[in-house]
Amino acid sequence: MSVRDSEMLALLVAQAEERGGDLVMIRALVEEASDLGAARALERLGLADATAHEDVRELRELLRGWRDAKRAARNAAVGWLIRVAVALLLLGLAVKLDLLRMLRA
Repeated sequence: MSVRDSEMLALLVAQAEERGGDLVMIRALVEEASDLGAARALERLGLADATAHEDVRELRELLRGWRDAKRAARNAAVGWLIRVAVALLLLGLAVKLDLLRMLRA
């Protein structure tokens, strides 16, 4: 937050008080207060510098990669569970049909 922003907000408040708070002045006051609040929030988050947009872009790419990795791991786990289930089903059928005895003979 710069001194200029604080002074502008103070000036708008003073003008709103003098004029009785017309609609245009109130809108300008709200807009300046919003900009000032957003600037404070970005500063507190450490995103007020010129390279902040690059940092946010990198974080989004990292998050996208993490989500892709989770999805791939989940799909691999489901695939292995299905393979194990099918293998157990086939083994159960082989035992039920007594196919193991035919293989020994």
